[in-house]
Amino acid sequence: MKHLLIVYHSQTGNTEALSRAIVDGARDPEISNVDVRYLRAADAGPDDLLWAEALLLGSPENFGYLSGGMKDFLDRTFYPVEGKLQPLPYALFISAGNDGTGAVRALRRIAPGYPLVEVQEPLIVVGEPTPQALADCRELGMTMAAGLEVGAF
Repeated sequence: MKHLLIVYHSQTGNTEALSRAIVDGARDPEISNVDVRYLRAADAGPDDLLWAEALLLGSPENFGYLSGGMKDFLDRTFYPVEGKLQPLPYALFISAGNDGTGAVRALRRIAPGYPLVEVQEPLIVVGEPTPQALADCRELGMTMAAGLEVGAF
């Protein structure tokens, strides 16, 4: 059984809606050998990262950056996993009021230190999640889980 960790932070509910669609895709019935752990950033910790074999991170864009909740997760977990974490495939999804690029840039600067390896382009959803955005999130979750299941990363 492979392990996929999904960690998100949400204040308005937009990122949470995206994360639920991600989880729905990751738990698609056609994917049978992936265990999905789905946690709010405040509830996730170093043991979750050490458990994971792939990672999906979801954050709102706040002031052109990652949310404080996501940054807190990263701050709390960095040193406890330093030197213990194998390169971890990850993808990012952002709920943005602007264009989301600042949040993406911030995570891309942080990721190599873990080390996290980006395996999918970030998914940026501007404004309220539309049915198409939710479908895109579901596809991202399914792609990550399927890729993990077949050993693509």
